[in-house]
Amino acid sequence: MAQPLLAPTRVRDIATPCVVPSRVVRTLVTLGDSTPAGVGDPARGGGWRGFPVLLRDATGASKLVNPSRPGARMNDVRTGQLPVGLAAEPDVAILFVGMNDTLRSDFDPAALQADCAAMVSALRAVSTHVLLIRYHDHTRVFGLPAPLRRALLKRIDALNAVTDAVADTDRAGIGVLDVDALPGSYDRTSWAVDRLHPSELGHRMLAAGLAALLADAGFAVPSPVGLRCAGGREITAVHRAAWLVARGVPWLARRSRDLVPVIAQAMVSEWGRTR
Repeated sequence: MAQPLLAPTRVRDIATPCVVPSRVVRTLVTLGDSTPAGVGDPARGGGWRGFPVLLRDATGASKLVNPSRPGARMNDVRTGQLPVGLAAEPDVAILFVGMNDTLRSDFDPAALQADCAAMVSALRAVSTHVLLIRYHDHTRVFGLPAPLRRALLKRIDALNAVTDAVADTDRAGIGVLDVDALPGSYDRTSWAVDRLHPSELGHRMLAAGLAALLADAGFAVPSPVGLRCAGGREITAVHRAAWLVARGVPWLARRSRDLVPVIAQAMVSEWGRTR
């Protein structure tokens, strides 16, 4: 008796889930001003730590390149820091700059956008995932006269518009951390004595927010950033007084040359508005 033909063997009758391995951050680059330089988060052994070190530890990156420096403006980063960052062939680059531009009399949103777009384009051209920053309302942290507060907030809004415009060009390869939306971003404990830079807690919040963006983009974050302060140097009343004498007053004196025209313009605008 002839044997019946066997039916073709079917390997699977249901779809098999495809597990995509996480992307690995081998080289992390941070470009910008005093905040990515770590100011506000003093290390126990001296100097600064900051969110770049915390983010490096969270991602397990083997290399952190951080040419950031206090006082840097957008064009400074494009001309001086970007070549250093590109040479490192980063997997991820964070661009954290622009607030110093808002405090200058030559503030120019169009020029800022041109510089920012050029930097992001150069980084994306070498397949670097880029993270940008949307700034909070700094006038809620740093007390200022009402006319100057409104003038500065208008500039911060313009700076954030630059970030939005650049990010919209490549949403897959560009992430944006909105500091204004971070829980606790306006709490006093999130800010250093100068109220211009994040405290250790503030730096931890930034690192945690950036790590979440990387995780959403498919990068591995094996060691999430904790918000419990540890590893930094304790800030006392003596430190605060020393900062006021050694840093605060000299900084205000330097900035006054640029801020006076801004204040005058704001006061004239305020006068016209009230009339």
